[in-house]
Amino acid sequence: MTRARPRLAFLGPAGTFAHAALRTLPIAVEAELLPCTTVTLAVDAVRTGKVDGALVPMENSVEGAVPATLDELAGGAPLVIAEETYLPVVFDLLAQPGTKLADVRTLATHPHAEAQVRRFLHETLPAVEVSLVSSTAAGAQAAATGACDAAVAPPAAGELYGLVTLAHDIADHRGAVTRFVLLMRAGTPQPASGNDRTTLVAYLRADHAGALLEILTEFASRGVNLTRIESRPTKERIGQYCFSIDCEGHITEERVGDALAALKRVCADVRYLGSYPRRDGALDAVPRGRTDADFLRSRDWLARVRETGRGSG
Repeated sequence: MTRARPRLAFLGPAGTFAHAALRTLPIAVEAELLPCTTVTLAVDAVRTGKVDGALVPMENSVEGAVPATLDELAGGAPLVIAEETYLPVVFDLLAQPGTKLADVRTLATHPHAEAQVRRFLHETLPAVEVSLVSSTAAGAQAAATGACDAAVAPPAAGELYGLVTLAHDIADHRGAVTRFVLLMRAGTPQPASGNDRTTLVAYLRADHAGALLEILTEFASRGVNLTRIESRPTKERIGQYCFSIDCEGHITEERVGDALAALKRVCADVRYLGSYPRRDGALDAVPRGRTDADFLRSRDWLARVRETGRGSG
C-alpha cells in the first residue's frame, strides 16, 4: 500500500550535501526524511520497502563518479533513477567556538571532501591528522562532541551542530558541483519530458579487442550522445568489467530504445536504470535521420519491401 506521506532516505546525518540536495526536490516537501550512514544502507532501505526512495550522490565535477553508488546500481535488486538534482559544493573548516586555527591538530571529514581540500590542508594545516568518516555531517558531529578539533563540512552543518567557521570555501577547485539521483523501485518508465537522460549498465559478453567499440558504435550509429561512461569491475574475477552509462534521450524514443535493444544483442546483459528529466542543460538536437518519424518511415519501407519486393517510392 502506498503511503500518503512518502519516506525518503538520504546519505546522512542531517546537514550533509545529500540532505540539502534532497530538500530541493518537490517530493521532499511533505516527506519523512530518513538519514542513513552509507550509500549501501540508503539503497537497501529502498529495496526492502522501508522507504519509497533514496537520494544518493552519483558524481562530482572534481572527483568524478561515486563508486559506491555505481556498484549498488550495477548489482542487487534492480532500482531506477526517478530524478536528478545538482548542488554547488562549498566546504568550510568548522570547529567549536573559541577554537583558533593554530589549535587544530585533528580533523574529520568524508573521503570525497578530503580529496577536494588537500591543497588547503597541506598549506594551512600540514601536520593535521585527518580521520575519514561516513559523511561531512558526521565529521561536524565529531567536532561538536570534541572527538576531533575540527571538521571539513558544508556551512549548514556548522549552523546545525553549533560550530563556527575558521576558514570559508576552502576547496582547491571552487565552483564544484555534485549530481545526486533519487532511486526508487523499478516500475513503468515515466513519460518523456523532451529533455531526458537514460542510465544503464552494459556487461561485456567477453573481453576482446573492440568490445568497448561495439558498445559505443550502437549509440553513435543512432545519433545518441553519451554524457557519462565509467568502467567498473564486476567483482566476479579480475579483468572483467561492466560499463555504467548515461546517454541523452528517453527509452520511449526510437533511437534510444533501438540502441538499448542492440546492446542486448551484443552484451551479456543490459541493466536499465531509468529515463528521467535532465537538469544540467538542454538536449542536443536529434541528428537528421534519427528522429522517431525517421525510424517509423524506414520501418514501413522495410515492411513494404518484405511484402511486395518493391523498395522505391
